[in-house]
Amino acid sequence: MPPSPALTANLIAQIAYGLFAMTVCLPSMAEWGGLFGRPQDQVQLTFSGFVLTFGVLQLAYGPLSDRLGRRAMILAGLAVCVVGSVMAAQAADLPMLVAARALQGAGAAAGMVVGRAAVQDLFHGPQRTRVMAYVGMTLGLCPPLGTVVGGQIHVALGWQFNFVLVAGLGVVLFAAAWWGLPRRRTDAPSSSSGAADTGVAAAGQSALGHMARAYAQLLRRPDYLRHAAVLAFTTAAFHSFLAGAPLVLRSYGIGPGEVGFFIMTVPLAYIVGNFLTSRLVQRLGGAALMLVGQGLSLAGTVVMLGLGLAGVHTPLAFVLPLMLLGVGHGMLVPPCIVAMVALVPALAGAASALGGVSQQFAGALGGYLVGWVPHGSHTGLAAIMFCATVFASLARAFAVRSGRIPGQAD
Repeated sequence: MPPSPALTANLIAQIAYGLFAMTVCLPSMAEWGGLFGRPQDQVQLTFSGFVLTFGVLQLAYGPLSDRLGRRAMILAGLAVCVVGSVMAAQAADLPMLVAARALQGAGAAAGMVVGRAAVQDLFHGPQRTRVMAYVGMTLGLCPPLGTVVGGQIHVALGWQFNFVLVAGLGVVLFAAAWWGLPRRRTDAPSSSSGAADTGVAAAGQSALGHMARAYAQLLRRPDYLRHAAVLAFTTAAFHSFLAGAPLVLRSYGIGPGEVGFFIMTVPLAYIVGNFLTSRLVQRLGGAALMLVGQGLSLAGTVVMLGLGLAGVHTPLAFVLPLMLLGVGHGMLVPPCIVAMVALVPALAGAASALGGVSQQFAGALGGYLVGWVPHGSHTGLAAIMFCATVFASLARAFAVRSGRIPGQAD
């Protein structure tokens, strides 16, 4: 039987929680330098630290969820994220805040990677891409919702209460996962280790050995690596925007209370792209959607960079061209994720994890580089985003030359 709407909604909420936790404090980041007496490049470590652990821990959660079950890993991750959120709310200096944010990311990683693998378990064929598009719509809501809510809470109650909110949501989702998610994998193929009961490790095989074999198998597949490269550079462009937009908008006179309303234009466009994907995937196929998505993404960064170089330094000149990038990412990401995870169904968790960590490493690098470019206009940020988008396009171009196009697997 198909999954119930309640189970689908629960799963989507678990996937989206990490991105909300990542973005809710973005309006406060522009103020932390003065509050803690540290330069802005050190403040950016609060973002990069979250993104880095958010990616690295996916390497553990994914394969372990293949063996021990999706639900158990989601519960463990939520508990860690709640602890990190409480620590962040009590941080007295920047190093403690960076450490707390890193712990947050370590916990939030579980929902993202395990949720993607659960979509592989529960859905089939084009329905996977459709559900992943619904996930994308929800993820598209998280940055604008997080930045708007975070900015208002920052102004009304103080930046610490954003972390109190994240902790409270983590507790609610823990209860939802405990009561609403399957205790065992539903109908996914057996892993190559031959484990029959996902709650018990296969005899004579260590968890580390299982993870090493799973990742070695994936790393030997050029088609998998091409998918991962496209996703990684695409994520680098978007995370650079999330990390740099509050700084650029501050230079344009936009404060914490209003910054979310400008940032939301790009994620809302991402939702539109995902909606188009859900409607067009059966007619056009994943490969065609990816081609259109990459073209739109490149066009958006070219226009934004061109306006910056021409001296048009206004908030709208910054965010409006990126609506093209948002729509493009919405058409590019879902079919690429689905094709990547479906390449080796028995290793869906590991495939999701390795792809996720490549995304988060690239995103962390992009977010950190933002601290090293001038913020008096959007030109420096535009250059970073343009380069990341070009690299994503090149990854797909090499795939076309080799005859293996990311997105064709669905």
